Amino acid sequence: MNPIEYVRVEALESLKAKEAILADEALLSLIARAAEVLAETYRRGGKSLWAGNGGSAADAQHMAAELVNKFRMDRRGLPALALTVDTSILTAVGNDYGYERVFAKQIEALGAPGDVFVGISTSGRSANLVACAEECRKKGIFSIALLGASACPMDEYDLPIHLPSTLTPRIQECQTLVGHILCGYVEQLMFSE
Repeated sequence: MNPIEYVRVEALESLKAKEAILADEALLSLIARAAEVLAETYRRGGKSLWAGNGGSAADAQHMAAELVNKFRMDRRGLPALALTVDTSILTAVGNDYGYERVFAKQIEALGAPGDVFVGISTSGRSANLVACAEECRKKGIFSIALLGASACPMDEYDLPIHLPSTLTPRIQECQTLVGHILCGYVEQLMFSE
């Protein structure tokens, strides 16, 4: 395949995944519901906690930054934490309790009833994200999962959102799109008057 054709095929695959989102009314409703949950959490004085592994860790940090700083409008910052950024915490918990507890332990310490947790995973099988569902239930924290198309253990979250692909790059592209939609709609719900 020549380089231009390769680029065309990749862009077309990405476009098809996004078109599948547009065509799925139930999925659109889940995404809107997630934004409403985030906005309601902020209205009540809560915060959002975000986590993922690898590229999804970067997405967690990205979305937390959009909420703390701004997305499309100048406004007050919203409290959002990426649980992926403190290497001392990650390595201490990993060493003492195992890697599967690196996020749940932070939810235990930093989360409060009424907060919201967003776990981002392409497979939905990462043990450290699966463990967060139980910790969120214990703490009274609403849990949202951004996932690929396949059924998975993270379906135990309060609001699992399955995106229409089984290919990691396409899932990640859709997760970024959904993250941006969440940030933008939260701003609209909270600051557009």
